Amino acid sequence: MLGHDISGNGRVVAAVLTASLLMLLSGSGYRILAARLAAPVNTTPIDPNDLAQFPSQIGGWTGQDVPLDEAVVRATDTDAHISRRFSRADSMDSVYLYVACGVKARDLMPHRPEVCYTGNGWTLVDRRSADVPLSDGLRLPCNLLHFSRGSLQGGEVVVLDYYIVDGQYCPDVSLLRSKAWRGSGTVRYVAQVEIVSTVTGTASADSAAKLACTFAAESALFIAKLFGDEPANPGPVKSPGSPKGE
Repeated sequence: MLGHDISGNGRVVAAVLTASLLMLLSGSGYRILAARLAAPVNTTPIDPNDLAQFPSQIGGWTGQDVPLDEAVVRATDTDAHISRRFSRADSMDSVYLYVACGVKARDLMPHRPEVCYTGNGWTLVDRRSADVPLSDGLRLPCNLLHFSRGSLQGGEVVVLDYYIVDGQYCPDVSLLRSKAWRGSGTVRYVAQVEIVSTVTGTASADSAAKLACTFAAESALFIAKLFGDEPANPGPVKSPGSPKGE
């Protein structure tokens, strides 16, 4: 009986020590990653004039700039951005395109739809991943997030969100974290793309998501070419939790 108790206590102690070690390693890894994200970059910031070359006509879509308040621009910590509404002449369909670009991984990572929208009073109703086929044979990995402001304030939107990290498509910040683990200087640029489609009274969230995916497929190559890279899909992204994982 005594032996059983000792054995049981030993297992408890072992479990606690293991958990403590994991927490220590996790905290250490987080601090290392944070330090590397905060390290000075040696890459030239993206010129806003380069993004100004983005076409206002994409297929049947016509775009019109939507100026952002300077305070909003400063808060996003971007080097350059695109803010434009695109409409289709043969219908009432329209989407809002926002592309945020920069070379400082630490500044861009916090500004994600699930953070910024919920922080401004929206409720995340649904989130799902999608792979949008592109004309060049690649697939665009992205996330579709459905937000609502509730019955009193009204309003629903679907946000299609993806990243381009040094010419590679990525649905979230996992590739950015992986590159940052090797040192923020290895990240030449990051572009976060958001395509917002409004859920109207006659449309469903599914139809809004379909519209966002349609525009994403037609605009992805134009966005990627702004940075002079041939777009590509990344391979498996390894966790940045340990240097050996790279």
